[in-house]
Amino acid sequence: MLKRWLMVAFALLSMGGVHAALPLGMFDNNQVPSLADMLERVNPAIVNIATSARPNDPLYEHPFFRRFFRAPRGRTRSAGSGVIVDSTNGYIVTNNHVVEGADQIEVGLADGRALTATLVGRDPHVDLAVLKVDPGNLHQVEFGNSAELRVGDFVVAIGNPFNLKQTVTSGIVSALGRNGLGIEGYEDFIQTDASINPGNSGGALVDLRGALVGINTAIIAPSGGNVGIGFAIPANMVAAIMGQLIEHGEVRRGIVGVTVQQLHPDLAKAFNVEPREGVIVTRVERGSPAESAGLEQEDIIVRLGKRIIRSPADFHNQAAVMFIGDSVEVEIVRRGGRQTLDFEITEASQQRISGRQLDPRLVGLDLENFWNSDEPGRMSSGVLATRVDPRSKPYAYGLRAGDVVVGANGRTVGDISELRDALLLDSRRIVLQVYRSGDFGSIVIR
Repeated sequence: MLKRWLMVAFALLSMGGVHAALPLGMFDNNQVPSLADMLERVNPAIVNIATSARPNDPLYEHPFFRRFFRAPRGRTRSAGSGVIVDSTNGYIVTNNHVVEGADQIEVGLADGRALTATLVGRDPHVDLAVLKVDPGNLHQVEFGNSAELRVGDFVVAIGNPFNLKQTVTSGIVSALGRNGLGIEGYEDFIQTDASINPGNSGGALVDLRGALVGINTAIIAPSGGNVGIGFAIPANMVAAIMGQLIEHGEVRRGIVGVTVQQLHPDLAKAFNVEPREGVIVTRVERGSPAESAGLEQEDIIVRLGKRIIRSPADFHNQAAVMFIGDSVEVEIVRRGGRQTLDFEITEASQQRISGRQLDPRLVGLDLENFWNSDEPGRMSSGVLATRVDPRSKPYAYGLRAGDVVVGANGRTVGDISELRDALLLDSRRIVLQVYRSGDFGSIVIR
């Protein structure tokens, strides 16, 4: 009786009682539902990634130290997981933090083979990296459309937690569009209760058909163990970043050239739109793609590209997949009427911009790229502060006109584009490395 009740329950799910339908094939020949067939197809494309790196301390290389303290020439660790997404060319997607700083990368396949991988490129702001191995008898996972995911859909996480190879856990999509966690610069995570543990990083999140819907990247673990709150990077974002890394070895993001804010109920009423419909433009940068396209202050952006915009986070996360040279369509509400504008994404380094465009804490600051290659021994690149309002927060914390920003949040800054990316690394404070009158110093802005 119990078995029959379970079969009826699963059948109801498959007929649409819940969106996350189990494949009808599971019920053939009155068999107990199983994911085994799907996993037999997908598991060979999930790999283990081990890395090695030489110590940075030169003391380890000293013969005396090596002789008496038996210092290793490098450290090897089982770093995480990866997913073969292109078997023809040998491309593997994983997390940036899995391979960051590695001198050597070894990929372990499900059939026991070990292959040496080369790093194609990485994007620390989204925490993705692409590796390449020699193709030959490889299996791949097909990309799914993560935009079609809904809360409640069933998903399966596959990876190598705690160095236990080919571990499978299942759950549902708990939430979509998670951001503001301070994990990465761009955050647009799928949240799932499928168990994701250390070593799962870079592994696959697949739907019940075996299509890749996300790359597992992080967990919330207050007690150090899994508590059913895991995060994955959506497959659509993965595919876009992967294309950039393969083509250029880096991600070439551009700018739109507007500052936006949340459309709260009072503003929505004033502009005669729904409270959760769009973000309001508070500033349009001169010479920016937005200005060229005709965007105006107080326009309400409801769609950017293919993405519906409901919050500033939606707007900024769409920037993660807008690249230099892309043609983008933006839908706006202006004075009660809807219209669509087109513009081309341009390189941030081509612009002179205000600090407001980069971060709200930099209001009152104007910036432009700084090049000084004619004077040997002095700074050759960076971002010049051309104006600092004495009433502004940057001025209060010590930034002055004429300062050259050469680093931010621990990253070297060569131009406005790199400064923009570096500011995304820390939402709590801004740490600027500044060159002034022959000296270097740090300025912290909170």
